Amino acid sequence: MVMILLAAVGSSAAAELDRADLIGRLCGDASALGEAGRALTALAADGSAADRAWAAPIARAMMDRKLSCDSDGAIVTSADGSRDAISGAPRSAASGRSPLLSLKNRGVFEIADAALALRSSPDLGRRAAALRTLERQAATLPERLFEAAAAEEADAGLKAQISAVAEAAALNSSDMAKRIAALQRIAATPDRRALAKVSPLTKDPAYAADPAFKSAVDGAISKIERGIKIGDLLATLYNGLSFASILFMAAIGLAVIFGLMGVINLAQGELIMIGAYATWLVQEALRRLAPALLDYYLIIAIPVAFLVTAAIGIALEAILLRHLYRRPLMSLLATWAVSLFLINIVRVTFGTQNLNFTTPFYVTGGVPVIGDFIFTWNRMFAIAFAVATLALTWGLMRLTPLGLNIRAVTQNRTMAGCIGIPVRRVDMLAFGLGSGLAGLAGLALAPIYSVNPQMGQNFVIDSFMVVVLGGVGTIVGTVVAALGIGQINVLIEPLWGAVAAKVIVLLMIIGFLQWRPEGLFAIKGRRK
Repeated sequence: MVMILLAAVGSSAAAELDRADLIGRLCGDASALGEAGRALTALAADGSAADRAWAAPIARAMMDRKLSCDSDGAIVTSADGSRDAISGAPRSAASGRSPLLSLKNRGVFEIADAALALRSSPDLGRRAAALRTLERQAATLPERLFEAAAAEEADAGLKAQISAVAEAAALNSSDMAKRIAALQRIAATPDRRALAKVSPLTKDPAYAADPAFKSAVDGAISKIERGIKIGDLLATLYNGLSFASILFMAAIGLAVIFGLMGVINLAQGELIMIGAYATWLVQEALRRLAPALLDYYLIIAIPVAFLVTAAIGIALEAILLRHLYRRPLMSLLATWAVSLFLINIVRVTFGTQNLNFTTPFYVTGGVPVIGDFIFTWNRMFAIAFAVATLALTWGLMRLTPLGLNIRAVTQNRTMAGCIGIPVRRVDMLAFGLGSGLAGLAGLALAPIYSVNPQMGQNFVIDSFMVVVLGGVGTIVGTVVAALGIGQINVLIEPLWGAVAAKVIVLLMIIGFLQWRPEGLFAIKGRRK
C-alpha cells in the first residue's frame, strides 16, 4: 500500500496532488500516518513547486502538533491564525483532535519536514540544517530529491554539500549504472572523505558478484589514493614554502645587521614583536576612526610597522651599540638587556594575553586543489609579502647609494672609511633598515601567529640559524637557507614532532658548518 501511494505521488508530479486524500491519511491511524509521511518525502522529491509550498507547513505542523482534525478536514494553527489545511482559507478552530505521532512515525515526519525544507525553504540556514538531517538517511531517500535540490540551490557551498550527499546516496542505488557513475564522480575529487565513502564498497556483495562494479571500485580507490599522495606532496611543499617565508622575514633584517657590523642582536625577536603590536594599533585605530578601511589594515600598517621599528633600531644603535662595537660580549649582553626591557614594557602596556586580529577577506579561506591540499590565502599572503620584501631589499642593496655603501662597509670597513664613506652613519642606517625589516616580519606574522610579548623569543635562534647557514650578510644565502630549513623542518615534523625536528635541523646545520664554516655563500673580504 505504501509503495502504491509513493508511486502515485511520484507519477503525478506534473498533475495536481490529491490534497484531500493526503489530509485524510494524516488524520487516520498510525499506519496511515506513516504512509502520509513517506508520501510527503516523495512529494519533496517529485512534486510541483506549488504542492511543495503547500505541504511544507503541513509537515511542520505535524511535528509541532499544530494540526487538528475535525469533521470538515483539518486546520493548521500558526502565528498568522488558523487556516484550512487543504485550501489555506482562514477557518476558526473547532473541537478536534491533534494526531499523535509515535516514535517511529516521528522519525518519518522529521525526514519529510527536512526534505520539504531543503526544496522549498527560502532560508539558507534552514536548508543547511535540513541537509544535515537528511544526510543520515540519504541511502533510504529518493535519489531525485538530492538531484533536484542541487540543481535549484543558489548557494555554491550548500550546492556542493548537496551534491556530495547525492553521490554518497547513489553509491547504494539499486541501479548498478548509477553506482558506477557515482564512483566516477567521487573519484574526480580525490580526498580522504572520498576514500572513506568508496573503501567500504570492497565488502559490498556486488563487489564479488559483478566484475564491472569491482573494476570501477578498484579504479576509483586507485585514483583517489593517487590524488591524496599528490595532494600531500603539494601540501608539504606549500607548508615548507610558507614556513621558509616566515624564517626569511625574521632573518633578513638580522642578515643586514650581523653581516655589516658583526653585532649579535638578541633584541631582533622583540623588534618583530613590536612590528606585530604596531600592526594591531593600526587595526584598532582604523576600527575607531575609519571602519570602512578595517579590512586593509595589513596594507596600511606596512609603513607604520617599518618606521616604528626602524626608529627604535636607530635609537638603539646611536645610544648604546655605537660604543660597544669593539666589545662583542658587551654588545651581546646589551641587546639581551634591551630585549628584556622591550618585553616588559609591552607586558605593562598591553598585558600578556594574545592580541586579537581581524582576518581580512583577502587572507580568508582558500582554494581546494587536489587531495586534501588547500591553497590557503593567509599562507599565500605571507609568501607574497616575503617575496615583495626580498625584491625591495635586493633593490635597495643593489640599486641605491645606501646599498652601495652598506656593501662596501661589509666587505672592508677600514677601506670604506678611507675613501670617504661615512661608516658611522651607514651603521646607523643599516641598523635601522634591519630593524625595520624585523617590524615587517611582525606584520606578516600577525594574521597567522599568536601575537604576545613572548613571540619574538621563538624567532631569535631560528633567525641566527638561517643567517649563519646562508652566509653572514648575503641576501641570496638567507633565501636559500630559509628555504632549506623550512622544507626540511616540515618534512621531519610529522614523523618525530616539532621539538625533535628543530633538534635534527640544528644538528644538521652544525655538521654542515663543520665542513663549511663560512656558510653556503660567503662575502669576499668580509670583515673578521
